[in-house]
Amino acid sequence: MTGPDTAGPASPDEGGSSDLATLAKGGRTNFFGFLLRLLARLPFLFIAGRFYGADQLGRFASALIIIEIGGQLATLGLKRGLAKELGQGGREEAAVVADGLLLSLLFSSLLAGILFVFPDPMFPNGMNSRWDLLLPFALVFLSLTEVMLAALAFRYNIAATVRSRAVVEPWVLSIAAGTLLFVPALAEGGLAISYLLSVFAAAVTAFIPMLRMYGLPRDWAPQTIRLLRLARENLPLALADAIEWGTRRLDIAILGFFVSPATVGIYYVAVQVASLPQKLKTSFEPILGPVIVRKLNEKDYAAIARQVCQAGFWIIAAQTGVALALGITGEAVMGLVGPGFVGGTGALAFLLLAEVVAATAVVSEAALIYLARMRNLAVSIATICLQAVLTLALVTAAQRLGLAEPYQAASAALALGLALGFASITKSRMLGRMLGESINNFRWPLIWAIAPAVVVGYLFTLTPEWIELAVGVLAILATYGFVIWRKGFGPEDRVLFKSAGKAVPVPADTPLPPSAEEALPSAAGER
Repeated sequence: MTGPDTAGPASPDEGGSSDLATLAKGGRTNFFGFLLRLLARLPFLFIAGRFYGADQLGRFASALIIIEIGGQLATLGLKRGLAKELGQGGREEAAVVADGLLLSLLFSSLLAGILFVFPDPMFPNGMNSRWDLLLPFALVFLSLTEVMLAALAFRYNIAATVRSRAVVEPWVLSIAAGTLLFVPALAEGGLAISYLLSVFAAAVTAFIPMLRMYGLPRDWAPQTIRLLRLARENLPLALADAIEWGTRRLDIAILGFFVSPATVGIYYVAVQVASLPQKLKTSFEPILGPVIVRKLNEKDYAAIARQVCQAGFWIIAAQTGVALALGITGEAVMGLVGPGFVGGTGALAFLLLAEVVAATAVVSEAALIYLARMRNLAVSIATICLQAVLTLALVTAAQRLGLAEPYQAASAALALGLALGFASITKSRMLGRMLGESINNFRWPLIWAIAPAVVVGYLFTLTPEWIELAVGVLAILATYGFVIWRKGFGPEDRVLFKSAGKAVPVPADTPLPPSAEEALPSAAGER
């Protein structure tokens, strides 16, 4: 029987403090990556919107939906499942990584070949140029990069993810898109060529540190049976990853059949802006998994609940601040891309709200993938089905009411928010019942911090746009940050902003007990 935590929830043990420091260190590293991604993403949106136009951007966005979802599927769940495979021991780690890369290479090549031969699903509104037919090959680089970064994350090398995803990929995309405008023979295919170059550069950037860290496998030979078993075991994870990714792309896919390519392009820009706070959740994914695995082995379910709630609050607090800054100044932000993109402001507001709502589902899933893979997958499937139904219903209703296309796009964003709200409530309650603990990432000080930030933001919307962007965004963040720091952050919360020193990473070399899911309810009941 597991006895009560004599220290109480407010005073975690030494192991809990180490785990908290580990989570905070990983979060700080990737938060820096988020800021770099923000600086790099805006130039591409400006170039694409101003020089390539909404029509080209819309057709490009429709093609990327299929490519990126295929890339997620081709990882076969190794993005999160590789850590468990490496932690089981018994084999050279380099050989395990090589197996994973080979498996991903084979499957991604198969998918890329199918899309190359049958490209129609990628282009519901037509192609920009013949260069677009090469986009399926990006799928291979996307999947291999995910597996390599997962291997590096197992050894707590989060900086490699920052370099690959937040520095190299977006900056190569922006620079290439701008440079190709001056090459007449390639300008028409500039978006597709730039994207291919960016994912290739990101793959190379991940491969170099992975090779240095693991080296080449010795006496390695592909193990067909083991590869097939690995693919089968990670299928629920692969589907969950693809569905989570798909919820952020399904709205674009459906809109492509209802509205013009230009409106799809405008909506795509709103999605890209809204995806910036979404990236904050990935700050904790590489670290939260191994920490949870360790606590599961120790049957310390109260500690898991604390870690999920702590990481969830950090994510929600950060996402809310960014959402306020980008949402209140939404017209000016969208106007940076071009005057015709201002119509996407309503969609941007709903998309930003959806990302805040989704945070609870994201951190709950970090534990559910180890405790209840199939039940978590079932909820994910229900979520994307609900999103599809709501999107079709709301977009159709907007059309029948005679609303303009920007309102139809906003209704698709609203459907996403409602579906993600369902996922957050369902997954947090499911995890809470399994752990015998309450899972709640909301705190009332968030409201206290939002209120003055909204007032400050509204005042800046009355100023010229350049002041609204240059000063208003920072003023909103400063106001929100000051209040949440004073009223919402306790000692444990402030660990996120302190140097991690020489904190030892949480070991992940103990495999998850096979009976964890079955043993969990009885253990929780005993407690």
